[in-house]
Amino acid sequence: MAKGKITKYRKPLNLNIGMVIFGAIFIYVVICVIAYFQTGHIVRYEVKEGSLAADTIYRGVVLREESVVLAQAPGYVNYYAREGERVAKNDLVYVMDENGSLSKELAGLSQGENSLSSRELLEFRSEVVNFVHGFDPVHFEGTYDFKAALTNTVLKLANENMLASIAALDGSLGANVIHRSYAPETGVVAYWTDGYEELKAEGVTAEVFEGDYEKKRLEANTLMGNGDPVYKLSTSEDWSIVIPVDPARGAELEQEGYIKVRFLKNQYESWGATKLFHNGDGNSYLQLTFTNSMLTFISDRFLDVELLVEDDRGLKIPVSSIVQKEFFLIPEAYVIPGGNNGGDCIIRQCYQEDGSISKERVEIEVYYFDSDTKEYYLDSSMLNAGDNLYLQEGEEVYTVSRRATLIGVYNMNKGYADFKQISILYQNDEYAIVKPNTKYGLSVYDYIVLNADSVRDDQFINQK
Repeated sequence: MAKGKITKYRKPLNLNIGMVIFGAIFIYVVICVIAYFQTGHIVRYEVKEGSLAADTIYRGVVLREESVVLAQAPGYVNYYAREGERVAKNDLVYVMDENGSLSKELAGLSQGENSLSSRELLEFRSEVVNFVHGFDPVHFEGTYDFKAALTNTVLKLANENMLASIAALDGSLGANVIHRSYAPETGVVAYWTDGYEELKAEGVTAEVFEGDYEKKRLEANTLMGNGDPVYKLSTSEDWSIVIPVDPARGAELEQEGYIKVRFLKNQYESWGATKLFHNGDGNSYLQLTFTNSMLTFISDRFLDVELLVEDDRGLKIPVSSIVQKEFFLIPEAYVIPGGNNGGDCIIRQCYQEDGSISKERVEIEVYYFDSDTKEYYLDSSMLNAGDNLYLQEGEEVYTVSRRATLIGVYNMNKGYADFKQISILYQNDEYAIVKPNTKYGLSVYDYIVLNADSVRDDQFINQK
């Protein structure tokens, strides 16, 4: 008896309406997720009033017309002009004591009691006030300048008695022991050197600000050799500060011609003439030249200054929203105001079915009017190159051909990408300040597309 062959049958798939609906919903969700990640998202930005806060505080190097005076003989120097004092040509500045005998003799002489006059007390008070207002813990070297200034003030007040004593001792000390030195020309005296006396604006580099700076004080009653720097004269009231700047910012400041400057050391304000330099190190530097107050900063090589420039205020928008768009240029005479919907229109040549030439009135949207050239900017989607336009009265024809580009943003108030022309007042890497309340431009609280690359002209927008 033949064995029977057993065949296994699959159970039929029982589909119900619930499984079909679930499968359809699942496929739809997957498609939506994939489309979401593959589609650029349009984000809106609300236009607001604002300004761009540019950096206005800089550290600059001070340049003057300075000449270093060298000692003509070795010995101990005794100064008789206070630092910051203006001396005339042939005024006594210092006395050189060859062997120190002058100092010993002067120490043994009674100088008598000295009282300070109101003017002399005012000099001390001025030194103290300037130090208090200008003290900066970061730049502690100013404390040593203050100490030296007080010392020089004391020496100046003692000049008359000491000079009388020197005259009395001249004979007893012997010949060639005391050497008087007189100013070679008119100028302001300073008792320090730093090697930057010959520095010019064209020679300023980043190393001037970043390198090791050493200021050498020239103190009284110290031994000096023949040819050593003994003091220096600043011979002109004209002086300048050179600050490092961004090239674009420097060009804007140079165009101003003059800029009001506040010196942070004492809050003094003055106007400086501007000049931009592009020096050998590849950086840009702005020179601010002044015609007064040189004496006030005679002990400073570096100063912190604030440029008192007004910020440009207007409508603040992100740079990412800015786009360029091309338009046709249409003469003013061919644009007719007051269309059926209250807008503007043009009269364009058209052809009838029988091939005859006719005219049609077309509503248009104006994007900009150039008051200099008397031309309107019309959207290229509404016109074609070669279209003929007519005057409202007359048969003169203008053939559309010339194009130009406008800078603008996409306004999304109406639910689609509507180009609006803008006039940029100032711009940095992130934001731009544009002119407000222009006829064809933006207004405060308008909504614009944050990223202009994410849309195309007249695209309908699902706002987020």
